This record gives sequence, structure tokens and C-alpha cells, in this order.
Amino acid sequence: MERTRSRPPVRLPALTAVLSATLLAAGALGATAPAAGAADVDLASNGGFEAGLDGWSCSGGSGAAVSTPVHSGASALKATPAGSDNARCSQTVTVKPDSTYTLGAWVQGSYVYLGASGTGTTDVSTWTQSAGAYKQLTTSFRTGPATTSVTVYTHGWYGTPAYYADDLTLTGPGGDPVTVPATPTGLRAGTATASSAPLTWTASAGATGYRVYRDGTKILDTTGTSATVTGLTASSAYSFQVSALNAAGESARSAAVSVTTAAGGGGGDDAGLPDHALVGYLHSSFANGSGYTRMADVPDSWDVINLAFGEPTSVTSGDIRFSLCPVAECPGVESEAEFKAAIKAKQAAGKKVLISIGGQNGQVQLASTAARDTFVSSVSKIIDTYGLDGLDIDFEGHSLSLNTGDTDFRSPTTPVIVNLISAVKSLKAKYGEDFVLTMAPETFFVQLGYQYYGSGPWGGQDPRAGAYLPVIHALRDDLTLLHVQDYNSGSIMGLDNQYHSMGGADFHIAMTDMLLTGFPVAGDRTKVFPALRPEQVAFGLPASTQAGNGHTSPAEVTKALNCLTKKTDCGSYRTHGTWSGLRGLMTWSINWDRFNNWEFSKNFDAYFGG
Repeated sequence: MERTRSRPPVRLPALTAVLSATLLAAGALGATAPAAGAADVDLASNGGFEAGLDGWSCSGGSGAAVSTPVHSGASALKATPAGSDNARCSQTVTVKPDSTYTLGAWVQGSYVYLGASGTGTTDVSTWTQSAGAYKQLTTSFRTGPATTSVTVYTHGWYGTPAYYADDLTLTGPGGDPVTVPATPTGLRAGTATASSAPLTWTASAGATGYRVYRDGTKILDTTGTSATVTGLTASSAYSFQVSALNAAGESARSAAVSVTTAAGGGGGDDAGLPDHALVGYLHSSFANGSGYTRMADVPDSWDVINLAFGEPTSVTSGDIRFSLCPVAECPGVESEAEFKAAIKAKQAAGKKVLISIGGQNGQVQLASTAARDTFVSSVSKIIDTYGLDGLDIDFEGHSLSLNTGDTDFRSPTTPVIVNLISAVKSLKAKYGEDFVLTMAPETFFVQLGYQYYGSGPWGGQDPRAGAYLPVIHALRDDLTLLHVQDYNSGSIMGLDNQYHSMGGADFHIAMTDMLLTGFPVAGDRTKVFPALRPEQVAFGLPASTQAGNGHTSPAEVTKALNCLTKKTDCGSYRTHGTWSGLRGLMTWSINWDRFNNWEFSKNFDAYFGG
């Protein structure tokens, strides 16, 4: 979250931001690929585009086979970026596990990319900034122990002219014929709410996806080994099964597991939140161009009010402090007594008021147990002083990163990660079940983990990539609400293996679908981040164009909500489920919404009938 308009909200220029995501696996982008073995073959289908686009899929209809210019033969690919579409053309190729492959292509144009995803190890890509004539790109990768297919692709760059590609090859051991995967085993159900049931199962060899059945009827497909079924009726019995999918077909269904939902309403009783909640940040400790808003003047639309921000005395101290904005900076600031009284009034009206730790300027690194313990005591003091309901974690910048060799989100070893988890668990234990815990990570720290995690198995990647995933996972049973910042973000790859850009419904749909479906971390299907419950998930947006990059119009926000909760207005992205229990929306910020005549909150109220 940014504190001032004078400071750019995006840390990297738009192009560089996505290059950091696209080129994270720097150690794997070898310019000189290893020589292919004698038994290796070219596995790419129609890599010369002599059969048109047969075997290829190009985003948004951006591709076509042309007769000039070509590198060889009679045809080449021409693909034209347009708007938020980078003209990605791809095909899926059958490969062998634990094998080395070399990917190559001849390309022409500005900012042309060549890459492979779904490798099961570290996905790779390479690119050329400018190729006036055909230029060869090459890279190589090794498949994971369970990888039987990879997706190879080319794409251009937003707002650039068409690019050309020809003679694409993928050289390595030929993949075995794909067979129908084995029937999944180990299907089990977690604790059901009145309206949802979490399911998990054991991965099936060769599966690229799974299908969930409720009482014999297909209800959703997912790529991971977990799913949360929503839209259930309270105090009702259900039977669930799951099957495995790949290109060869669908397995038999698993043994059934029975679930009885809890009594009561539709899951709106988590920490006292309504079924659909509006979350906003209140600039309480500083001023910026939006103007100061007193706590008593926050409208009833806001169900969760995050006080921005508690900040440390130093990056590694763990000593968090919070105070009201000085009068000289905020002439309209209320007294501390008035502030506390207004908090009590909000709570009496059913609202939750939290202290948000971090923000753009508040870097927090709990690198030692002493800093951890100081964090617990200082945050407790703030909560007790102001009578707050809980904690919002808004660690940004370099607060969280993973040490080299810390490669499994399920068992982190990095001290700043381990100590943060321990500190939050201590706070939860101290304040009990009614303690509200929310998190507001950026996409770089969560959804980017689908492609890259930490510094990677060989080093060279940005160690912050996906660094929130172990924190979210370890605290998922304590987590009230996760609202990822779908703004100030580069383009992020979704579960459709396409890049999605902020500013429209598509970005929110794709990013939220990842959280509600689950995903393999860094493409490793043995390390799947499980889906969160829909009542634990909201998505975050700027309240106005001045509040941050990625502002989304009310009409596009409505489309995103329709797609996620009703499966209408979905556009080109296909979600893996329908989640009527999606908790709601978060915005930066209440102050900016007031500055913008309450456009954001009015749209939320109109949609959910507030």
C-alpha cells in the first residue's frame, strides 16, 4: 500500500516489472544449450507452421501463418499483440520425466519471447529485444520426476508490432504415449461449514487435472489435489468423488466420502464478518493527497477497517509503533480519546477494526527470535491500547524473502518466515477464536509462486517470489481473510498458462481463481498449494485512479464478481469453480474512496444489497 502520491506506486517500470517475473529463472536461461543425445528427437508439432496453425493455440486470435517473411520453408507464424494481449502462441508436448530438453526457434521483431512452462522444475524463457532479421533463440530445461508434458510458447510485448517465429524445435527424449491416469486415492474431507466442504486427495501419476463430483454430478475441475465445494445447504449430507484427467481421458471415480454440513447460516459467522464484507484501509497515521478521514466519519459500508499503518522502529527490531497523524500534517485529526470512542462505536455496530502492519514504507524482518518476541509484545500493546479486533499483515518490499535452499512452502526454514508464523500464532493464542487475522500480499508474493518460488532449486531467481505462500499455508486455519492486492502488479501467469494484466475483470478472475482452486508451486505437482475456502478470500483494488496502478472500473468489478460467484460475464478465462461464498472486496483506501465520491463502496453496496 502506498502512503503518498508523490512516490510511484510501482517499484519497476511496466516492462521491467514483467521482465522480472518472466526472467526470474536467470540461472536456467543458458544461452548455450547442451547438445542433444543420439536418441533425441524433435517433439514439436508443426514447428515450421507449414500446416498453418495446426497444433498451436494463439491468445485472442492473434496468430496467423504467413508466407513472408520466413526463415525456411513456405510459412512462418505472425502474431500481433493488441491491448492487454501479448499474442502468446503455444502447444503442449508429451515428454519424459527427469529428462533434458533443448528448445529453439527463429524469431523476428521487437521483444519476442520463447519459453516452456509446466516443466516440473524451473520454467524457462529467453527473449530478444530487437531482431530486425531472423535470430535464433535457445534455452534448455530438465523435467521433473512426474512431468509428462510441457507447454512451449512464443509471445510478443504489449503495444509492439507483430512478431514472427519459425522453425521452432523441442529436442529431447520422446515422451511415452499418454494413458488414462490411475483413479485418485485418499479422498478426504476437512471441517465443513454450513455452506462449504474442503476436499483433498492423493495425486495420480500422469494426471494433468481432476474432476470433482457431488452426489454423482460433476461440479468442478481443478489442476490441484484439493478443492473447496461451495453453495451447500446447512445441516445436509453430501457424497463426493473425484476422478483424474489428462489428454487420454478420465479415470474411474474414487471411493466416495460423505460430508454433513454444519448448522446455521451461509458461512458469514467467521470472526463475526457478514457473508460479504467490504474491507478498507484508513490513513490514520499519515496524510497524503486523499485527505484525512476521521474514524467517526467512516461510512457503515465498511465492515473491516484497517488502520494504516503500524511500523517498526527499525527494519529488524520487531518493535511496532502506531500513533495518530500529527496535527501539523493532518489538521482535521481527532484526539486520541475521540479516536478510541469512534472505534468502540464502530465495533458496537458490528464492524471490525484492525491494526495493519507494514505498508510500502514499513519494512519488517523478524530475523531473530528476539525480534519475534518484541513483535508480539509491541503489537499486543497497540491492540490493547486501542481495543482492536485483530491484525492485518501488509508486509511489502523486502520484508519477506526466502533463503537459498528453502524450496518447500510446506516446511519453511527461513527465519523471517518461521518467526512471523510463530509470532502470529502467539497472538492468535493470546486473543482467542474471535481474533481477526487478515493479509494483504502483492501478487508477486503469492500468485507468481505458480511459476517461481524463492531463488529456485539452482539459485538466480528473485528470493521474494512466492514468499507469502508458506505464511498463508501455515496460518490457513487461523486466517480470517486473504485479500491480495490486484494492483501495482506486473502481468502474472494464471492457471490457463496465459499472462494476465491488471485493470480489468480478467485479472481479478484469474488471480482469485488461483486461490480458490490451488496450484502447483513453481510447476511442481508434488508441491500443491491447497485452495483456500471462499469465505477466506476477497480481492483488492484501488479505490480511484489516483490510489494506485490497476484501477478497475465499477463495471469491470461487477463482471469479475459475476464470474467468480455466478459463472457469468467470464470472458475468455474459464474458472475452475463457482464460489457464491466469496467474501468480498478490499480497497486502498477508504480515504481515496471518499476523495472519489465513494464510487467503490457504492458499487459494492449496490452489488451485494448493502
